[in-house]
Amino acid sequence: MTNVLAAIGRVFIAFLSQIGRVSAFTALAVSHTVRPPFYPRLLLRQMVEIGYYSLPVVGLTAIFTGMVLALQSYSGFARFSAEGAVATVVVLSVTRELAPVLAGLMVAGRIGASMAAEIGTMRVTEQIDALTTLSTDPFKYLVAPRLLAGTLMMPLLVLIADIIGVFGGYIVGVYKLGFNSATYISRTWEYLEPLDVISGLTKAAVFGFMITLLGCYNGYYSRGGAQGVGTATTNAVVSAAIMILVFNYLITALFFGK
Repeated sequence: MTNVLAAIGRVFIAFLSQIGRVSAFTALAVSHTVRPPFYPRLLLRQMVEIGYYSLPVVGLTAIFTGMVLALQSYSGFARFSAEGAVATVVVLSVTRELAPVLAGLMVAGRIGASMAAEIGTMRVTEQIDALTTLSTDPFKYLVAPRLLAGTLMMPLLVLIADIIGVFGGYIVGVYKLGFNSATYISRTWEYLEPLDVISGLTKAAVFGFMITLLGCYNGYYSRGGAQGVGTATTNAVVSAAIMILVFNYLITALFFGK
């Protein structure tokens, strides 16, 4: 019995230690985003990497999600003679939930893994120590630009995903399901409220922050050569995906909970 309690205690203490280290890393990283010196060229490069180069995968995910959602909604609503609600369901589902969550997961797989691998490689090859030796703060040079770029670019990506996803539903609704084009657009605008888009963009900013933070954190504390970098990359993607789902519920409850 004593051994069981000791094992549980060790796991609990390790969990609290990890939470504390992540919190300290977050506080330090955020503080460096608002204190000079700044590196605008590094920030611009990360914005291009996170935003521009993620557009193809986010766009493809959004358009096919909107198309499938229109098909599934139509087949379900047809049982209740409520086919006219397809446009409303597509626009609300895409703007509130699907665009931010799916875009976040795609970016986590692409950017979170890339950041963890890049910074982790710098850690195990002692390049981060070399930056410190040259009087360059690693947080200021490596973490802060990525954190700012992720927080700024994710809402823009999700806004584009909203447009593409709704357009995908429009294509299927008009050209496959036979909806009148003007009626479909009218129903899309009729029930769409600014809060629906704002909630999705808020989620996107939080997801972008979490993805870049966890990617940098896991890479910064990676150990053990190539195997350690691989573990850090895996942990970055998995932890970012979990946090996206957790914060998706929390933000949804904040905006729409009663």
